[in-house]
Amino acid sequence: MEFFSLKDKVAVVTGAGSGLGLATAVRFSQAGAKVVMADINDASELAEKNGCRFIRADVTKETDVESLLKQTYDTLGKIDIMVNNAGIILPEQLLADAVLEDFKKLYEVNVFGVVNGLKYAPRYMNDGGAILNTASNSANGDYAGYGAYISSKCAVVGLTKAAAIELAPRNIRVNCICPNTINTPMAYAEGCETELQVMSITTPLGRMCKAEEAAALYHFLASDDCKYITGEDIYIDGGLKAGPSIQMIEHLISKPAAF
Repeated sequence: MEFFSLKDKVAVVTGAGSGLGLATAVRFSQAGAKVVMADINDASELAEKNGCRFIRADVTKETDVESLLKQTYDTLGKIDIMVNNAGIILPEQLLADAVLEDFKKLYEVNVFGVVNGLKYAPRYMNDGGAILNTASNSANGDYAGYGAYISSKCAVVGLTKAAAIELAPRNIRVNCICPNTINTPMAYAEGCETELQVMSITTPLGRMCKAEEAAALYHFLASDDCKYITGEDIYIDGGLKAGPSIQMIEHLISKPAAF
């Protein structure tokens, strides 16, 4: 018996033009899935290189998301795996200085992009399929200035749980993955330096997550071997949620604060 096979599964991955989405699409393809990579930017060459198909889609637009899923259904058949991964981050901004237009821009992608995927994917999916949403370790709290991003990812966790209950009668499993900072271009976004600067100190494993390491978790959850896992927010954070790292404690002890 072959474990965690995705042979002949039809999978759609949004935000697949780079980073985690790309790593996940490649991993799925290598595991035997027929993968459609979706992105707002042209990733057709990347898709061809990795044995995937490409469909351009802006996840903030309902018509784009429905068209993406219908095109996939029309060309490959019913969908087995949907990964709502597209997301953005904005420069650090304290709540006291909140610019609501910035919040709305981020929510359009991070929250409503997931809502659109959850709304339309089941219409074109096989019963017994899997939906995976990309949340973040930020859903467990993060740094000052990350309020917009934190709240958007908390919303993804909540949407995941609601969808898991609603789709359970069809045995469609819905889970979300909450990665720590992943070593992708998004980690180096201008104006979001705080997390990048402290990663090696705060994280017990002392480094960022690699996109391929996170993609392995998506692979695990997408497979039929995980038919009893649904409604979960699963963290892949290098031990951050477990508690303070040894290196952070040593750093604080070596430079005690003055009280």
